[in-house]
Amino acid sequence: MNVEQLLKAHGKPEREVYFDNENSGWISQEVVDAMLPYFNKRGYGHPSITHRLGWEAYEALYNASEKIASTINSDVKEITYTHSGTEANNLAIIGGVRANKDLGKKIIVSSIEHLSVIFPAEKLSEYGFNVIKIPVNNEGIVDPHEIGKVIDKNTILVSIMYVNHEIGSIQPLKEIIDIVRDKNDKVIIHTDAADAYGRIPIDVKKLDIDLMTLSGHKIGGPRGVGCLYIRDGVKVDKIIYGQLSTQELWPGVENVPLIVGFSKAAEMMFKNFEKNIRHMRHLRDTLMNGILTSVDETILNGPRGDKRAPDNVNISFLHCEGEAITVELSLHGIYVSSGSACTSRILQPSHVLLAIGRRYEEAHGSILFKIIPSHTMDDIKYALKIIPKSINRIRKISLGE
Repeated sequence: MNVEQLLKAHGKPEREVYFDNENSGWISQEVVDAMLPYFNKRGYGHPSITHRLGWEAYEALYNASEKIASTINSDVKEITYTHSGTEANNLAIIGGVRANKDLGKKIIVSSIEHLSVIFPAEKLSEYGFNVIKIPVNNEGIVDPHEIGKVIDKNTILVSIMYVNHEIGSIQPLKEIIDIVRDKNDKVIIHTDAADAYGRIPIDVKKLDIDLMTLSGHKIGGPRGVGCLYIRDGVKVDKIIYGQLSTQELWPGVENVPLIVGFSKAAEMMFKNFEKNIRHMRHLRDTLMNGILTSVDETILNGPRGDKRAPDNVNISFLHCEGEAITVELSLHGIYVSSGSACTSRILQPSHVLLAIGRRYEEAHGSILFKIIPSHTMDDIKYALKIIPKSINRIRKISLGE
């Protein structure tokens, strides 16, 4: 069966609720409307070329950078655009290490980092760098003092994500940074904040962070755009080469429409920030508690309360395969993922869930729901109506009943 036949057989459900916002997502009409003029009405020139349409493109880039910088208390010149959070993480890890290689040979990451941090770090180990993976507790939280134990004069870079992309655990990042600075103030410190941005307040100056990754689609912006905050004075080398435009570290023509969409999404997310957070947290807890009380043999992955991101629900359904759940729920118009796209496409258990002590069968039955401000209580109630029936049906099939 090809994809066209699959879609025809699936049909379009009468009601749809999209919870797969970790991997990709719905874009509001306001964001779409902000982007559209830059495809063919204005600013569609090259932003480094000296003519009207080039100047319009440059103006759009600068204004977008001002908006994004203002949300994290940074300067415009400290924002470098990439085409994804993955690219920004690679630039931070590989570019940061290459530019500061005289500082040492030790790289420290947590065991639950995004694969776009872990894989570049492991690649650098092939060139003589020593990669240390710090374990987490059963809620997915790093003990800052465990990092302090391995920091020494040979440490070049520490990368600890602010919020985990799968289980929503919020790291004590400021405490970690303070300990690292106390042990070795020359260490480059990076955080992947793609899943923290728009969910918890971020001030790069108060954090005292050197490098920070953000991603457009994680906050309701378009896919294909991200950025790396680089503190003024921190050295980062290019890792790809070609003709430069306005971005010194990322060659090629900037995708102005997507950058405009990214900044518009950021503007909307932060316009009613506290209200959005309260709303998402309320829906998160209603969905989380509703599933755990209505479906037997379930396990919450990650912490509860203020230690968890307000948008994240990750639950393992025992005696079920995650992929079977995603298909079954899809037939009812509920769209979720079995872990993140980084691991689910190859049907391997999530390294994050294994790191917090889940067995393989528990990890394989995990489902990730991501709440966004546009979700409603009716969406949650519909999900809670469908999920218990779907899990019961899958378990009966798996038991041969």
